[in-house]
Amino acid sequence: MDMLRGAQIAEADLTDWRKLAQGLHARYLVRDFGAGVRFVAAVGEAGDALGHHPRVSLARGCVDLELVSDDAVYRDDDGTEYVVEWVTQQDVDLARRISAIAAEHGLDADPASVSELELGLNTAASATIAPVWAALLTGSAESRGRGSPSDEVRDATVRVPNLWFGDDEHEPARQRFHVEVYVAPEVLEQRLAAVVAAGGTVVDDSDAPSLTVIADQDGNRGVLVADLSAAKKD
Repeated sequence: MDMLRGAQIAEADLTDWRKLAQGLHARYLVRDFGAGVRFVAAVGEAGDALGHHPRVSLARGCVDLELVSDDAVYRDDDGTEYVVEWVTQQDVDLARRISAIAAEHGLDADPASVSELELGLNTAASATIAPVWAALLTGSAESRGRGSPSDEVRDATVRVPNLWFGDDEHEPARQRFHVEVYVAPEVLEQRLAAVVAAGGTVVDDSDAPSLTVIADQDGNRGVLVADLSAAKKD
């Protein structure tokens, strides 16, 4: 099934969901653990009917869900096809069904509070070092390139953040590891303001607002990201 582009996701108008990194994310507020379990059970039945299921995390006061297809088809500019982890139509269909189930259970969505963490490592030799990091993070070098046409490392059980590799044209002494924090577009300015208020600084906003590089007082860098292409335009 073909992967969906940002504009297609935006057109789906999934009010409860936000596109972060590879998938669609939602958070529903629950009164107690039992209410969360009942909601997850209903979502599971809906997933069984469609033959597709979300990743689920049940925490105190909320249920977090992620929808992503592990057999999405990506075509590059040359027409070469790759099987990747990304959003497809089946994710959109299930997202709509889950939103309906949440309404039936009287649950409120809190899409602005969802976020996703990934790791970035700048290197000129990703093909060489990726198997090492795959083995360290997931226990298997085979996790290199899983669900991605690149050397990116992804854990099938989603227990550790994805690790992607960026080009490094700087001296070895430069910081190479950094975190990427994906947030909902509507809280992007608020999150950035909070970082600055806490003492952080913006060191590169050339790709803002979709991507802003920040640094702490010691110079350690991180990146604040929002997928604006998948956000519904007013």
